[in-house]
Parts: sequence; structure tokens; C-alpha cells
Amino acid sequence: MIPPLFRKLSLCLLLGVLGLGAASAQAQQRGPLVLAASSLQEALSEAASAWQARKHARPVISFAASSALARQIDAGAPADLFISADEDWMDHVAGKGLVRTKSRVSFLSNRLVLIAPASSKSRLAIARKFPLARALGNSRLAIADPDSVPAGKYAKAALTKLGVWPSVAGKLARGENVRAALALVERGEAPFGIVYASDARASKRVKVVGVFPATSHPPITYPVAVLRSSTSADAEPFRRFLISRQGKAIFARHGFSVR
Repeated sequence: MIPPLFRKLSLCLLLGVLGLGAASAQAQQRGPLVLAASSLQEALSEAASAWQARKHARPVISFAASSALARQIDAGAPADLFISADEDWMDHVAGKGLVRTKSRVSFLSNRLVLIAPASSKSRLAIARKFPLARALGNSRLAIADPDSVPAGKYAKAALTKLGVWPSVAGKLARGENVRAALALVERGEAPFGIVYASDARASKRVKVVGVFPATSHPPITYPVAVLRSSTSADAEPFRRFLISRQGKAIFARHGFSVR
């Protein structure tokens, strides 16, 4: 006859093994958690749907400014993939040893554009020292925070190169990310804004007034990498899908240039 204490220990051990098995199965079934730049919303959501259609668990995506996401990763936020809207914030995370170095690749690029509400009659050609401040009058220019958010940093660089920044630096409506800047123009709360071409394409409530010369700012590139803390079996396969011909075609449809 098996002693009661031995039976009790055996039962606990069995339940523990079953619990570990269930947790492992659950981890394998969930889709990878992706931290992605705000400008990727429509394109990456479509890519996630395409991945799910291939009989994979749908990725869980959190969109925010690249700067905010990088800080979350710094703080130990559990995630599997990071897609930044610039190289600087990926460098920041990589410099702390938080990404799998060989998984990093820059696979998209974008253009910087000046937008206005779709109903606006304003015309403003982008050129050196173009009269943006005068066109703004007492209103403000909507841009992502130029101190940290990639879209805002690119905007500041372009306006500085064109000799316009000093005249508009005191007339900014700073958004926490590029989509917040887009929303200000969509609602008519700002007569002009600076966003990515893909953002303008995603909205029927704004129109493009002009495209900034590519030489006026650093190249706009999007690196993707698997985070070192990733526990998802699908993280690397999903990354490979995003940078594949089929994946890039999705982003191209949403106004991105593929690399």
C-alpha cells in the first residue's frame, strides 16, 4: 500500500508537470508581441492578418512613438520584436544588449511631407526659406515631439536645413507621436503639419502640400529586430515574413518604400 504522504507528493509533482506543459503550450500558441512605430499602424496590421491567414497565431501589436517603445524595452517590458522609425532608437536598444544583433535589418523607408486639412486652399511650395511662419500666422505647426520622436526629429532637421526652423520653433503643436500630429491637422486644429508620406496616405482628411527634399534630413529608415528576451517561437519567422517579398509588398501598398 502506497503511503498517503508519497501519494500526495506524487500528485503535486504530476500537477506541476501538467502546469508547466500547459504554460509551454500556451506560450507556443500566442502570437509574438510586436512593439512598432505609430506610422506602421495600417500596414503592419495588414501584415499581421496575412500572417494569421497562413495558420499562425496573430501577432499582438503595440503602436507608439519609437522613443516611448525603446524606453519600455529598457524598463523590461516583455516583447518579441521591435520596429523603430529610425536607426537611433534601435541603436539605443541594441547598445544595451537587448536585441539579437543578427536579426536586425532595415527594410523600409519613407518620405517627409507637409500636410494641410483636405478642405484647405493653402498653397505653400517647399524651398529654402519658404514662408511657413507667415502662412501659420498665429496658428501652430503640428509635428511629433522634435526632441525625441523620429518624425519630429526628421522635421526639425529638414526645417533647419531649409533655414525655416528659427521662425517656426516657437509655433509648434507637439504630438506624442506622428499620428497625434496627423490628428491635429485632421481636426483642423493646426493649418499645417509634418508627417510621413504613408501617414498622409492613410487619411482622407488631409492633403499633401509638398514633399521635403530627401537631402534635407537624414534617411528615414525602419529597422526591425528580435528582442533578446523573446519567448515566442513565431518571432523570427514573423520577422522573416515582414522582410520577404510578400511582406514588403504589403508595406509598399501603404506608401512605404521597400529596401
